[in-house]
Amino acid sequence: MAISAEVEAGLAAKFAVMLPHLDERQRRLYLGSEARAVGYGGIAVVARAAGVSALTVSAGVAELEAGAGPLGRARRPGGGRKKAEEKDPGLIPALEGLLEDSTRGDPVSPLRWTTKSAVHLAGALTARGHACRADAVLRVLRRLGYSTQGNAMTIEGRRHPDRDAQFGYIGGRAGEFLAAGDPVVSVDAKKKEQVGQYAQQGREWRPAGDPVRVRDHDFPDAALGKVTPYGIYDVGANAGFVNVGTDHDTAAFAVESLRRWWRAEGRGRYPAAARLLVTCDAGGSNGYRTRAWKAGLAGLAADTGLQITVLHFPPGTSKWNKIEHRLFCQITRNWRARPLASHQVILETIAATTTRTGLRVTAVLDDGSYPGKIKISDEQMKDLEERVLDRHAFHGEWNYTVLPVPRPAPAPAPGPAAARPAPARRCDQATLNHPALTGMDPAALTGLAAALAVPFAASREQRLYQKRGGPRQGTGNTSAHNRKLDLTDHVLAARMRQHLNLPPNLIGTLLGADGTTVSHATSQIAGLLAAQPAAPAPGPGPGIRLRTLDDLRDYAAAAGLSLTIPAPPPDHAQREQAETPTHPS
Repeated sequence: MAISAEVEAGLAAKFAVMLPHLDERQRRLYLGSEARAVGYGGIAVVARAAGVSALTVSAGVAELEAGAGPLGRARRPGGGRKKAEEKDPGLIPALEGLLEDSTRGDPVSPLRWTTKSAVHLAGALTARGHACRADAVLRVLRRLGYSTQGNAMTIEGRRHPDRDAQFGYIGGRAGEFLAAGDPVVSVDAKKKEQVGQYAQQGREWRPAGDPVRVRDHDFPDAALGKVTPYGIYDVGANAGFVNVGTDHDTAAFAVESLRRWWRAEGRGRYPAAARLLVTCDAGGSNGYRTRAWKAGLAGLAADTGLQITVLHFPPGTSKWNKIEHRLFCQITRNWRARPLASHQVILETIAATTTRTGLRVTAVLDDGSYPGKIKISDEQMKDLEERVLDRHAFHGEWNYTVLPVPRPAPAPAPGPAAARPAPARRCDQATLNHPALTGMDPAALTGLAAALAVPFAASREQRLYQKRGGPRQGTGNTSAHNRKLDLTDHVLAARMRQHLNLPPNLIGTLLGADGTTVSHATSQIAGLLAAQPAAPAPGPGPGIRLRTLDDLRDYAAAAGLSLTIPAPPPDHAQREQAETPTHPS
């Protein structure tokens, strides 16, 4: 059994008081009695605490066990073998010279440390003509104020000049939200963990000689893979929520974790909340430069009706995020020396994490697919900046608010440069975005298209991932520059199909696309529209049958809409005439 440092410190205190009053034989016997009382390992501990050789303590133990009587000669003061540093005055300077190259920290500090072992130092001193042993080196090192120490992770790299000011800004806004009873959460992704019978750092109590058997190599298990725990720590409630993902750590995964927390715990804990404060790191899937993170938050704000304020910690200061020392460190402590053999073990271990201050944690498994390399185009980001994002006056790149209701689209600037003509042989989007054609308010449809940006891109990337059988090998460009219909066209086509039951070929005439392209587009977007609470359910429409261009033109005119439909190419007109059935009047 290891002897604690407290026991050794207590012995040293006693020896400092008693030993100066004893002669050599009495000191030897006294030290031997203390070593016997300590038990196994007592000789080494007593020798260190008293600053004597272990042979002296062993001799005292042997005399006590032999039953030596009180008679005997005590050595005269000053007798006995001299210490190595007393016999060789050059020993200490030589030792300090050896330590100079390996000393860390301030050389004038009273606490210095070395990375060289006492045995190696004794050998080097002996080779230089200063014969000594390791115990003499240890004695001298302690007298000089050296000790063995580990590394201290305190260097943060380049410090931003507004680092402390940003900390104060985060603290002030968080205090304001908490005082008003609004939720404040700290979010981050924990490091990936391998699932399987792998070794975990730390120790736990088990029967002697019966450690948990784990694999001797950490090659990943192809079947179980890795998991990414994404945590949401509710500061006001001292409660944690961990979404354990089995796919990539992407911005979509981070936003989905926040959405799951709100649905499972947030809205029940804060039923009257109209705003949410999120603190997070400067990088990673929720970094301040990540476009997909902001686009996903825009969809979340529209879904929940919350005004989401995001405050990022300055670069290089992620350890100050509360989730690190309030939640993640407790989870790591809870599963120390415990192999994460399965997803169920991970969930139960996280959920069992508690503290004396009342921390409670919920854990759920997320086996959804979150493909990477999803890009948000410059046009989409510009629309988010103009209509959804509200940058704060202080470091707007770190601090911003995502609005639940987009601002109205800005009016186009006057002049010919602002006039953007519609593509050849199609109607422009502004004309088609009319309640008579879509059954929706124009601003609501535009906001719905913005909210669908990330889910639409993720759905498309997932289809391509399955079609390829793996990740893309190119540059990862997912912009819509080379596609016939953009996302707004998809939403317009789906709404006209739902509201007016227009044939795909007629919608294709309006959008300048083939009917099969429109049919494919409406089927793609229908599922995403159904999952959006802001999208109205398909209604009965006007109750009339619109099958030709003339029917649609007359219907639009009756609704006060001047619908200029471009003439289709000749082959398209012939197909339409052949495919459109005639109905008897």
